[in-house]
Amino acid sequence: MSSMLYRIGRACYRHGVRVLLIWLALVAALGGAVAVVGGPQFNDSFRIPGASSQVALDQLKMTFPSGAATTAQVVLLLPEGESLNDAATKTKVIDALDTFKDLSIVTDVVSPYNEHVDGLISDNGRAGLANVQLNVSVTSITAAQKQQLEDQATKVAGLLPGSEVHLGGEVFSTHIPHLSIIEGLGVVVAIIVLLVVLGSVTAAAMPVGTALIGVGIAVEVTMLASRVIEVNSTSLMLAVMISLAVGIDYALFIVSRHRDQLSQGLDAEESAARAVATAGSAVVFAGLTVIIALAGLTISGVPFLGVMGIFSAVGVLFEVLLALTLLPAFLGFAGSRLTPKAAKASRRQGPRFDLRRVWVRAVTAVPLLTVALVVAALGALAVPAKDLQLALPNSGRNPISYGDRVTFDVISREFGIGYNGPLVITGTIVESDDPLQIVDDLKADIEKMPGVQLVPLATPNENADTALIQVIPTTGPDDPATAELVHQLRAEHDRWLRDYDIDTSVTGATAVQIDVTQRLAGALLPFGIFVVGLSLVLLTLVFRSIWVPIKAALGFLLSVGAAFGATALVFNQGWFKQLVNLGEPGPVISFLPIILMGVLFGLAMDYEVFLVSRMREEYVHGNTKNFVEDGFIHSSRVVVAAALIMFAVFAFFVPSGEGTIKPIAFALAIGVAIDAFIVRMTLVPAVMKLFGRHAWWLPRWLDRRMPVVDIEGEALAHQLKLQSWPEAGGHIVYGRGLSVHGAFSGVDVAVKPGEVLVVEGEVTARRALLLALAGRLPLTAGEVVVAGRALPEQASEVRRIAAVATPSHRSPIRDFDGPLLVVEEADLFNGRQRTALAERLRLLTEAGGCAVLGHAPGADLADLLPASYRTLNLQGELSHA
Repeated sequence: MSSMLYRIGRACYRHGVRVLLIWLALVAALGGAVAVVGGPQFNDSFRIPGASSQVALDQLKMTFPSGAATTAQVVLLLPEGESLNDAATKTKVIDALDTFKDLSIVTDVVSPYNEHVDGLISDNGRAGLANVQLNVSVTSITAAQKQQLEDQATKVAGLLPGSEVHLGGEVFSTHIPHLSIIEGLGVVVAIIVLLVVLGSVTAAAMPVGTALIGVGIAVEVTMLASRVIEVNSTSLMLAVMISLAVGIDYALFIVSRHRDQLSQGLDAEESAARAVATAGSAVVFAGLTVIIALAGLTISGVPFLGVMGIFSAVGVLFEVLLALTLLPAFLGFAGSRLTPKAAKASRRQGPRFDLRRVWVRAVTAVPLLTVALVVAALGALAVPAKDLQLALPNSGRNPISYGDRVTFDVISREFGIGYNGPLVITGTIVESDDPLQIVDDLKADIEKMPGVQLVPLATPNENADTALIQVIPTTGPDDPATAELVHQLRAEHDRWLRDYDIDTSVTGATAVQIDVTQRLAGALLPFGIFVVGLSLVLLTLVFRSIWVPIKAALGFLLSVGAAFGATALVFNQGWFKQLVNLGEPGPVISFLPIILMGVLFGLAMDYEVFLVSRMREEYVHGNTKNFVEDGFIHSSRVVVAAALIMFAVFAFFVPSGEGTIKPIAFALAIGVAIDAFIVRMTLVPAVMKLFGRHAWWLPRWLDRRMPVVDIEGEALAHQLKLQSWPEAGGHIVYGRGLSVHGAFSGVDVAVKPGEVLVVEGEVTARRALLLALAGRLPLTAGEVVVAGRALPEQASEVRRIAAVATPSHRSPIRDFDGPLLVVEEADLFNGRQRTALAERLRLLTEAGGCAVLGHAPGADLADLLPASYRTLNLQGELSHA
């Protein structure tokens, strides 16, 4: 992969204007498409197809349309001394409320005096509840239509002098999150960090520029998709947060590597290509990890959560592509101007103070103590996570300045908080002889249950085939006691089916939200197993170690647990709530835990890879004693910068964030800080010091079966070294010390243009060598260059320029025109095929190509070979004919 990225980086560097125009054209095209379709259309309803409450609600819309209609709730509050029970007032109120019917979206108005519904007038007679039934859905109602309802409510208040009229209900409980100047401050902090780390305004602007373009594309894609599929508005903000954070970080890794190479005297174009190939390889791995984790949210079985993960993953994908293409184009625009200035010589004598060295020595001085302190501290912080309260958003959790929150509070004060989250029980009564009696009996049973304040409505529909019973709990919609009441009502199903022959279901917006919350909680464990298992597999491939992945996975669990605990302390219990601009403590959004696990997993693996890979590099290069300290010093600076940027981006979404985004941003910010600075920068060096050289232990049988994953560009370094191999100059094939396990070892090969090399030896060894030179079989040792391509890094290119012919596969002899022809079992060619082979060898060598022929010992190839050729036996003896 590094070879491909090397070519991509060089091409984008050379054709920067073209690359920039392509990306800008994509942004413009997507923006135009968004404008053409009329902007986004988000659906903030939380649904789980197949959940019992959702199924019952869907059926209710067909059998009892008025009972499942979209409604706006109206709360009427009369002046002191007036009562809704007065006859004169009743007439005025009914007439005033009926004016809502003047709106085209209103189908009916259920007044506080409805004869079928009890409890719509408060005990003191001052407050009344009315429901305005609409012919539009919660997701399709427009801002203009909401404004019509608000304007009409103002008119109603004018018809009832001194009264207050408040609007609420499901159509007003949804608020589309928006960006403010506060979130922009996170970008400012990121720029400051980049300036400190990179030391150049131009270099600092590049990561921000590519990241913002990626954010724009992610936003446009999400908006377009919202016109086709159901997309929650939280998906948009989540994609913005994640794309911005990873986009800046990924570009930082590449720009930092580029400037380091420039400071060492490397040519700007070559440096950009190598930076994309080396740091870019790590970016690809990091991005792929995040993408897999986010896309893995689909395994939760919750559609809206899967959609959130997919669009966040799309944003990350574009950020990776921008870092690999647009960033080298920017580097090309800057050229050698990004070369760091030479550091001034210090007048001070002796070694300079290095905080990185001091820190890593401190945490590894007594590694067991460091491990114990970190585990104890993070374990203690994770304890509150066991009481983490989850719920879906409702008006009661919105800021107190919001109109629907005012309505929620008025209802709670005048009627009881349970009126804000009524439950609905439905049942089929089509076979009943006395549907009214069944409904009355059910109502009587429900009223006796603990946690029930009132049963205001119990009635069959017009066809007398479906019963609808509305239940007002004594507790709020996100109170655990309400969820317990739902379970109690469902537990009565079998008894009611036996006694009344009615198949009941519990539904309504509150029941649906409870089901969604419980489904999300149930999905957390399998998703956790997925991400931890994925981390073990990926890191085993990268580091070729057993203990490093286990350590990384356990560290990730500590980070997640501590982030959960901190979130519970702040948002559930109200600790330091002023610091996050939290009005009052309460449950956090139900999908926060699974979102946090997915995103933090990807970021934690990024830090693990960037930090530990340098330790491994030190170890592999012979630094077996101080590989932890030296690896930490070389990698910690960029990891700290990346973590600070990520923290700043997430943290500045907290102060002004909406109810859904605020806790997610807080948890991500805290999680990143804990994982980067406590787990990766403190715990990891201590654990690696404890492991020592055993950190890289891997069973041999597993090592042989695992593919090689090169994320640090070692393959590219090897490739570039061989391409500049002085001894290989003037040869089409040149190799030294070649070996294939179980076939041959220690073989040297040298074939110049116009030459033929004849290989003698046992069939297995001979065939293995020929296939290896043609790029078809990997070598286990040695170095070889074929037509300027290094093996094994450029094996795919070698396969395109080197053909293999056998007596049973002769077509390359006729069709091939590349520089290298490999012929196995040449002695078995006969007749016209032998004549054709001899002619091809003559033409090939005259044109400056070469050939490698294999044959059994003692065979006569004199009629095939040109006047000059070489013979190689697999004992390493090379002779000239």
